[in-house]
Amino acid sequence: MPKKLLDPQTMLFPLPAVMVSCQKKGERPNIITLAWMGVVCSEPPMVGISIRKNRFSFDIIKESKEFVINIPRGGLLKATDFCGTTSGKEVDKFAECGLTPIKGTKVNVPLIEECPVNLECVVRQMPDLGSHHLFIGEIVATHIDSEYLNEKGEPDVGKMCLFCYCPKVHQYRAVSEVLAEYGSA
Repeated sequence: MPKKLLDPQTMLFPLPAVMVSCQKKGERPNIITLAWMGVVCSEPPMVGISIRKNRFSFDIIKESKEFVINIPRGGLLKATDFCGTTSGKEVDKFAECGLTPIKGTKVNVPLIEECPVNLECVVRQMPDLGSHHLFIGEIVATHIDSEYLNEKGEPDVGKMCLFCYCPKVHQYRAVSEVLAEYGSA
């Protein structure tokens, strides 16, 4: 069957759906849900998150130069969707979603207690890419709930009930089935 040629577009999917917390000094914290993100370096560990300039969280992260990536579990799907479709300019998303902010250990931004994994990040670069700025953040602390660790002390992804986002069809999908082990497919 022949392939159809399309205009250049972001056809990379599925993508992780994460809740990024941020906070300006002296103000209430905010949460933005993002799917435009990923690992950009192993040593030092770094991630990149892309945010449109008109988003409320953009100026918060640009000014504070800190953020926390909170990886939600399945039970947080409604809160994750709400934080991605509602502006924090007028809404306290922590309160509205019943989420618990807990103090970071390395950054002045709260973690979301209900998320099984939290990555505290410090912005190292902020290139302007066009419609989005890419905030490249060095991971300075990693937290994981002990209930989501296996007997070797490694993350047990199956216990977390993770989900991803498929942008072209605007759907959240479960990430659950193991297809093969790395190096043995």
